[in-house]
Amino acid sequence: MAKRPTDPLIVGRVIGDVLDSFTQTMKLCIKYGNKLVFNGYEFHPSAVTARPKVEVQGGDLRTFYTLVMTDPDVPGPSDPYLREHLQWLVTDIPGTTDATFGNEVVSYESPMPNIGIHRFVFVLFKQKGRQTVTNLPTSTDYFNTRRFAANNDLGPPIASVFFNAQRETAARNR
Repeated sequence: MAKRPTDPLIVGRVIGDVLDSFTQTMKLCIKYGNKLVFNGYEFHPSAVTARPKVEVQGGDLRTFYTLVMTDPDVPGPSDPYLREHLQWLVTDIPGTTDATFGNEVVSYESPMPNIGIHRFVFVLFKQKGRQTVTNLPTSTDYFNTRRFAANNDLGPPIASVFFNAQRETAARNR
């Protein structure tokens, strides 16, 4: 009997749909308020409207990082023909600091899934130096994390985490 994959990035199809297989070498902590993002956890869209606190753990101040957040399930997971939608892009994040110290290239867009359960994927790349990310996206639709990394010579990701969200239904009056 074949061994089943246990890596949540494989189980959640982040590896495959968004990224190629890679080895996590850094710790990426994403927090919405006091809630930490763990792979595959579900958040209500109302809980993720404000930009999260992002910490890169294990880096140093001489190293810079790029953070990409995408939704690979637009407009819906059964037919994601707009894959991927770029939700947020921050470059030149100094190691050991919060992403707010980086260069916000694409402002944070609150997740608002319409159809089905969407994955919201955070990917961290190590830059070759400061201000080396210059091939920036012209649109937030049809974004491709792999192509973006290749166009900017970022190499494989060093960390990734994702959460799920689906449209909130209004409370029904009875």
